[in-house]
Amino acid sequence: MRVVLGVSGGIAAYKACSLLRLFTEHGHDVTVVPTAAALHFVGAPTWSALSGKPVSTEVWTSVHEVPHVRIGQSADLVVVAPATADLLAKAAHGLADDLLTNTLLTARCPVAFAPAMHTEMWEHPATQANVATLRARGAHVIDPAVGRLTGKDTGAGRLPEPEALYAACLAIVSGDGAAVAGEPRRDLEGRRVVVSAGGTREPLDPVRYLGNRSSGKQGVAIARAAADRGAKVTLVAANVALPVPEGIDVVPVETTLELQRAVEEAASDADVVVMAAAPADFRPAAVSESKIKKSADPDAGLRVELVENPDIVRGLVAARESRGTGSPFIVSFAAETGDAHGSVMDHARAKFARKGSDLQVVNEVGTDLTFGKDDTTVHLLRRGSDEATMVGPASKDAVADALWDTISTLLD
Repeated sequence: MRVVLGVSGGIAAYKACSLLRLFTEHGHDVTVVPTAAALHFVGAPTWSALSGKPVSTEVWTSVHEVPHVRIGQSADLVVVAPATADLLAKAAHGLADDLLTNTLLTARCPVAFAPAMHTEMWEHPATQANVATLRARGAHVIDPAVGRLTGKDTGAGRLPEPEALYAACLAIVSGDGAAVAGEPRRDLEGRRVVVSAGGTREPLDPVRYLGNRSSGKQGVAIARAAADRGAKVTLVAANVALPVPEGIDVVPVETTLELQRAVEEAASDADVVVMAAAPADFRPAAVSESKIKKSADPDAGLRVELVENPDIVRGLVAARESRGTGSPFIVSFAAETGDAHGSVMDHARAKFARKGSDLQVVNEVGTDLTFGKDDTTVHLLRRGSDEATMVGPASKDAVADALWDTISTLLD
């Protein structure tokens, strides 16, 4: 896909670097067209290095190639991120005083704007009128996120995270842009949601632990999507080193027992619990108070006795049953590998039956599969249905949205 990434002069321009990387790493051809003001925030060498192409802001560069017409004509998508109030005004009124605004006039492909500005600027009638004009002409205007702005300000006007923007762009190109362009879905307004993410670590001694490869990317994406839909979100994060959007309560944990306590406490008055974390099934029976040393005998080896950790999902289901309520709605995850005894889905269905959750998300894991990746493929198993719904291959943000689409329908 040939993408034109327009960048206007806002502090959020630095986030566009990550969006550019997402496009290029997924094989898309990207031409960056910044405004002159944007280069005060991120310089031309950075854009050139990340895109592999020369960068210009003016129509006078390489005039013989007619760039002010050619760039827009040959694009499959034009996305402006960030789009300042000034850029939105120029686009709405058809002004063309630089290469980017000329490109917007010549583009016949989908065009998306990702506004980023202070709340007062975003809510000003002039800006809202310009947004309405652009949408009426068929442009996609992605509503800004709510969160920390420049300085100490907080409110609507924050540029969405690059992963969310990338997912929105793919949806627009695929023809599923109606929801992106309109008002954001608020189908979780008033709901309390608990999401677990990451992988637990079970200590062997003060410096070593048993763990797994989970990065927490999918869990964080699920938490972010729930917050965007209006939910009050608590994220129980097991060793997650990822940025979390403003407005999400984060409870950091390390071990499976800590994860269990934190989830059970947060779930006591929750409407939905999504167990996206990868808790260790076993932990060492004893933890050495000092670092375990090598033996003088190289053949002696080391034997570690393991004990089984509790099944957190089964505990949540049992607690719900003891209360005699249907809340919270419980979503389990099954990260599986196939073996001689069955396929990924065979093992996942057996796990779903044991756990008693309402919905199970199944994914295949292994070397270079799922853990730590930006894209994934999952299968959704619903209680009372033999069919599995496949989602993907898609970004983890897109998978998170698809998951909440399903949960929201089942809640209703």
